Amino acid sequence: MLQGPYGSLDRDRPLIRLPFTGFAVATVLLPLTGLIACLFISLMYHYEDATYTHCHVPNYLPSISAAISRMPERYIWRCCIGLHSAPRYLVAVAYFNFYRSRFAKRWLELLLSGLALLCSLTENTGLLLLTYVSSTETYSLHKNGFITFVASSLLHMLITCWLWQVIRRYCENPEEVTSYQWKVRLFLFNVGCCLAAAYFFRRHNKFCESGVYTLFALFEYLVVFSNMAFHMTAFWDFGSKEVIVATPPEDKRY
Repeated sequence: MLQGPYGSLDRDRPLIRLPFTGFAVATVLLPLTGLIACLFISLMYHYEDATYTHCHVPNYLPSISAAISRMPERYIWRCCIGLHSAPRYLVAVAYFNFYRSRFAKRWLELLLSGLALLCSLTENTGLLLLTYVSSTETYSLHKNGFITFVASSLLHMLITCWLWQVIRRYCENPEEVTSYQWKVRLFLFNVGCCLAAAYFFRRHNKFCESGVYTLFALFEYLVVFSNMAFHMTAFWDFGSKEVIVATPPEDKRY
């Protein structure tokens, strides 16, 4: 008997099967390449507008908000973040399920796992808000999106380091130890860059010194790059796993 295109044998086969390492790399490369492209285009074609400040002092690098607020940079960034956001929500849920299986009888860690999920979802939503509402359109919404993104990102990284510190006590897997070590390093680096960016931003607004806004922009880039690198540690956490899209099993009961 011939099997049709949607026979029972075909229904049991995965529709899409991807190694999680490739999935994680592609997810992080979307905002990374988008940001680099926007910065390059801004510096090459919109230098004066992108580096303009209200103080009218020399500035040599655009802030991220300035780099993604003009055309075609705006659409490049929105396209990359739009494609990036759905996998990020999926990874947030995958991490929650991973923690729930690890901490089945530890109520504090289970509570922190739920909070980490909430922070991850909020971080991604804040990123979408600051992406699709540019600083030249509605500044207050863009600013609130940026604050939401940074605050939830820092809290998410802090909780994640706490959870992985607990995991490290009982694990013998060298990849999990490496993942924990890099998470801590990137979190501390990210905190330092956030503090430096806030300092130079405040100093620029208060004293209007030449080049200070450039230092703010530089540390802002490092905040975003270290955030991407932190999420890239999923490469070690789910290295042997796969992302599978499949049809649900048929109910054989009659």
